[in-house]
Parts: sequence; structure tokens; C-alpha cells
Amino acid sequence: MATVNIVNVTSITPFTIAGLVTTSATNVIDVPADKLYKVNTILIANIDGSSAADISVAVSPDNGTGYHDIASTISVPADSTLSLLSTPLYLDETDLLRVLASANNDLTYCISGEILDDA
Repeated sequence: MATVNIVNVTSITPFTIAGLVTTSATNVIDVPADKLYKVNTILIANIDGSSAADISVAVSPDNGTGYHDIASTISVPADSTLSLLSTPLYLDETDLLRVLASANNDLTYCISGEILDDA
């Protein structure tokens, strides 16, 4: 395992992942060894027509040993969308990104960016 050298990248592959956010903390990104994920966008949509719900998003830079919030219990009003990033977020090999909601299946996530590889 070696940290990706972004000066010597041999491939850049776009990715988009999406799904429901539940009341169980769920890792939605698990960066493979020898890769780097550049996350450009994290969108959280509230699909409940009448109630707000809270979103929390955390990063683990040590393969799940510890998590650090990048968004903590932010209220997303009913029928609205929240953009969480104003600048890109780089996730190194074995880093994790997890999501957690205050209400089961009221929120969805859509995350997009690039996978960088120097292999």
C-alpha cells in the first residue's frame, strides 16, 4: 500500500453513488488500497413531504478506528436539498465516508467525484 502520487496519476475515473440514508451509520465510500477519491459533491435530499430530518456525515482517516464529523445533525427541511461541500474532499486509501440520518429513509445521498490511480 502506497499513497497515491497525484502528480503521477495514470487514470482518473468518474464516480457517482446514491442511496437512502438510514438511522444506522453506514459507510458509503471505502477507498481501496492504492487509490485516491476526490469527492466533489455531496448532496442530501429530503424526500419526506412534511418533516425535516437531520444528516450527519463523517470521515475515518484510519479505516474505521475513529470518525470525524464533517457535518453533524444538520437539519434538511422537507422537500429540499442540501449541498455539503464547498471545496473538494480527498479521501486516501482505506479512508471511509459514512452517513447517518435522524429519520429512516427520509433522506437520500448523491456523491460524485473522481477516482485517481497512479498504478
